[in-house]
Amino acid sequence: VQLQASGGGLVQAGGSLRLSCAASGRTFSIYRMSWFRQAPGKEREFVAGIRWSGTVTTYADSAKGRFTISRDNAKTTVYLQMNSLKPEDTAVYYCAADLNGVAVRPSEYDFWGQGTLVTVSS
Repeated sequence: VQLQASGGGLVQAGGSLRLSCAASGRTFSIYRMSWFRQAPGKEREFVAGIRWSGTVTTYADSAKGRFTISRDNAKTTVYLQMNSLKPEDTAVYYCAADLNGVAVRPSEYDFWGQGTLVTVSS
């Protein structure tokens, strides 16, 4: 499985961005896709996840009400719509694939995209 993340950029506080993660290869083996982020000097943290079937989504408390994760079945692409962005959302955002449905910590995910930088100015 190969993952290609894109869509990051510079945005003012209160603005919106949509991140994309295009999956290719043996996508039929994916159980769940998740977005993580890592700010400078901080550990990588979970942001949102979605079952590959698209039926179940989960969010970190920091993302609830502002971010929406979705999947385009036809394009095998997962999106993260981020609204009402805050300076503390500034980080490199990564998408990751979990093949077995048991991943909790970042180290347990099977495949990672290269990351896309989101910078929110105040």
